[in-house]
Amino acid sequence: MNPFTILITLIIVALIALVFANIRVVPQSKAFVIERLGAYSTTWETGLHVKIPFIERVAKTVSLKEQVVDFKPQPVITKDNVTMQIDTVVFFQITDPKLYCYGVESPISAIENLSATTLRNIIGELELDSTLTSRDTINAKIRVILDEATDPWGIKVNRVELKNIIPPREIQDAMEKQMKAERERREAILRAEGEKQSRILVAEGHKESKILEAEAEKQSAILRAEAVKEAKIREAEGEAEAIAKVQQASAEAIKMLNEANANDAVLKLKAMEAFAKAADGQATKIIIPSEIQSLAGLAEGIVEAAK
Repeated sequence: MNPFTILITLIIVALIALVFANIRVVPQSKAFVIERLGAYSTTWETGLHVKIPFIERVAKTVSLKEQVVDFKPQPVITKDNVTMQIDTVVFFQITDPKLYCYGVESPISAIENLSATTLRNIIGELELDSTLTSRDTINAKIRVILDEATDPWGIKVNRVELKNIIPPREIQDAMEKQMKAERERREAILRAEGEKQSRILVAEGHKESKILEAEAEKQSAILRAEAVKEAKIREAEGEAEAIAKVQQASAEAIKMLNEANANDAVLKLKAMEAFAKAADGQATKIIIPSEIQSLAGLAEGIVEAAK
């Protein structure tokens, strides 16, 4: 084979290899910062790209995902001169790869230092109790300050959290004693409230019992009165019914006598029967009507004639 042909073939193979060597595929959530002859040229997004050999280079590969950085505890002093150790967690995302590469040297270190100084400024305006109970407020203030400061660096601070707040040992002991005393106080209050409620319930039970007893006695008296009233009504109804029956019997007897056309002798005889019944009583003096006397004389004459 001709040496020239071999040389041409080698050159072509080398060029093809060089082209393939400069083909770059940018994956999802990544960005490539490209420099041309040492100066920023462009930013490659997701997809297939080819760089110019020996002229362009990939200066930095930047992740566009949200990132989390846990910074070591920082000593801070509160307004009432209590030194505490506080560590922070920062959630951030790179929004501009160019600014991230050329905006600041060591962006993570810059965020850490900025977070520490901001935390000291905020905690320095708060007392110990406020610091322990105002985590959300402190987080929001730090996030706003960091987000504004890192905007020229192409960084978006999404969230800042205080991970641990560690006061001195003697402060922790005092807080534990205070919490223990507070729990004992609450326990005593709850116990007193329970006894008070128990006594109230017992008193209300006695009251309800007395009310129920009085109500029962009232109902019993009403029932007794109703029974007596009913008995009297039944007795009066019985007497009235008896009187009515007697009057009805008398009326029927009179009616029967009238229908039988009884003469004076019969009537006088009935009168004698009534007189005989009256004589059987306890009366000591009896007045005999004149009609009965004549009738008695007539009866005596009949008896003599029969002899």
